[in-house]
Amino acid sequence: MKLGWVAGTLADVCHVYQSKTLTQKELVSGEVPVYGANGQIGWHNQWNHEGEQLILGCRGSCGSVHFTQPKAWINGNAMVVQPRFEVIDRQFLAYALLGGIDISAAITGTAQPQITRASLSTIPLQYPINISEQHRIVVILDEAFDGIATAKANFEANLQNARALFESHLQSVFTQRGEGWKPTTLGAEIDLLAGFAFKSAQYTNAEEDVRLLRGDNIIQGCLRWDDVKKWPINNTGNYDRYRLQEGDVVLAMDRPWVKAGLKHATISADDLPCLLVQRTARLRGGANLDNRFLMYLIGSAAFTRHILGIQTGIGVPHISGQQIKDFEFTMPPIAEQRRIADNLETLQEETQRLESIYRQKLAALDDLKKSLLHQAFSGQLTQRSVEEAA
Repeated sequence: MKLGWVAGTLADVCHVYQSKTLTQKELVSGEVPVYGANGQIGWHNQWNHEGEQLILGCRGSCGSVHFTQPKAWINGNAMVVQPRFEVIDRQFLAYALLGGIDISAAITGTAQPQITRASLSTIPLQYPINISEQHRIVVILDEAFDGIATAKANFEANLQNARALFESHLQSVFTQRGEGWKPTTLGAEIDLLAGFAFKSAQYTNAEEDVRLLRGDNIIQGCLRWDDVKKWPINNTGNYDRYRLQEGDVVLAMDRPWVKAGLKHATISADDLPCLLVQRTARLRGGANLDNRFLMYLIGSAAFTRHILGIQTGIGVPHISGQQIKDFEFTMPPIAEQRRIADNLETLQEETQRLESIYRQKLAALDDLKKSLLHQAFSGQLTQRSVEEAA
């Protein structure tokens, strides 16, 4: 341990406790902010803490760290962490809770993770005896974290801009009209097939069996097989009609649109073999409709507006095959479709390349924060180390 530092526990440097939790009915009115495990959750007409407090999520969102406003109500699913000011600086303590110390040992439960006062109090902590040294560390971390926050905001904006550029180009394709473009409907240009009601009692998890494509497996532009159900490979002969092919476009018919976007994808060679399950639709372009162009058409804002305008049901919104077929659009000649699909694929690949770069940079910034916190709470943090890390 570095000279001038001491080892102890959180109980040595602060007082932790939980307050009374308000009912849902008590959160609907008033001017006093109410704080829970993940920050402000509502308003009330009374406060139970007059001064600003440091709180730690202790139920559900365990480990989230927030500062409250003065005169606030703090619910019982947030732990109040009050520093002993003669021993430790509050902002230094906040950085400790943000990752300078490991509080994972204080978390219990799986279905409903929680942190108790007893489990949190025994978490070990190393800290400088001199408060001014704690202040020095806080100043360095404040400056470094401000810089990291600015860099993250820039990368996230660049990520959004890359996506927006592709979406803008995609939508412009389907609002233009060129020579030889003709009005038509999907029903006139595609072969649409809805899936079969495979009996869930016969689902398997055997490696050699055939994957079943359900609506849950379709997300925005691709498939996910992390929760796959399978069908016995020796019992597929009667279901050849429902075998999917490379290049097929698939669309969820139950809850086809979610906040992340339309649930549609193209079948790749890696997805095969698989069988189409009920409440999913397979769209296959005819002689005059290129399947790649069809995939981009299904991903257009015009098709999404069509779906949102005709889907029925409240608990689980759904669409029918006929409603999909009823979508009206203007179709270019097949050669033009292929040229458009080529251009969109090139732009999409570049967009994905940029997204990958920005995600890597964001991950590197998160790693940098962890590294700086580790240095800070092991007595190794200096201004020079921050500059070298950046």
